[in-house]
Amino acid sequence: MKNQRQSNLELTRAEEQVMQVLWKIEKGVIHDILQRFPDPKPAYNTISTIVRILEQKGFVNHKAYGRTYEYFPLVQRSEYTRRYLGNFLQNYFGNSFKSLASFFAREEKPSLQELEEILKIINQEITNQKNRHNE
Repeated sequence: MKNQRQSNLELTRAEEQVMQVLWKIEKGVIHDILQRFPDPKPAYNTISTIVRILEQKGFVNHKAYGRTYEYFPLVQRSEYTRRYLGNFLQNYFGNSFKSLASFFAREEKPSLQELEEILKIINQEITNQKNRHNE
C-alpha cells in the first residue's frame, strides 16, 4: 500500500530506529517495540509519540484491539531504502553512481575482498543489461 503523503518525507533518526524495529518484528504494540531498544531504553511515551508521528506521515498503521493498538509498517524497508538512497545520490552526488563509488572507494578504503565482490556484482549487472538489450 502506497501513501502519497510520505513520498518525499524522510525519517528522523528516532523515527528510523522505530521503523527498523517494526520492520524486524513486522507488527507489535508499543511495549514490543520498546523491548527491542538497547539500554538505556527510551521512555514508553517517547516511543508512543514517535509511532503516532510515523502514522501521521503514512509509514505506520494500526489495528485496535479494545484500547490496545498493534502497529505495523505500511512502507517496506526496501521501498524506503530505495527512495532514501535515490535522494542521497541526487542530493550529494548529482545522480552519478560513478561519483558515489569513487567517493566511497577513496574515503572508506574498502578491502581488496570487498572491491573484488563489488566488481563481481558490477560485471554481473553489465552482463544482465547486455542480455536484456539483445533480447
